[in-house]
Amino acid sequence: MIGELVATLAGSAWARAALRHGVIAIAILLFLLTLRRSGERAGRLAERLETTEKANDVQRQMLEVSARRPRDRDELAERLRGGEF
Repeated sequence: MIGELVATLAGSAWARAALRHGVIAIAILLFLLTLRRSGERAGRLAERLETTEKANDVQRQMLEVSARRPRDRDELAERLRGGEF
């Protein structure tokens, strides 16, 4: 009974056309979903890169400031007397 129904549908030109269009629609839908997922992943990676760059800039600024600091109390006192601090 079921075999006859499947054979009738498979033999029908309308059923084959509907099946072909259905398969194409599913393939396009899956492609679009994959494309969306890839875009989300790329967005997260770009955000992570931006955050890392900001952190690196802050760390570089901290290193530059620490390189210019007075080495001992005498140097600090000289800077304070000279008005450089």
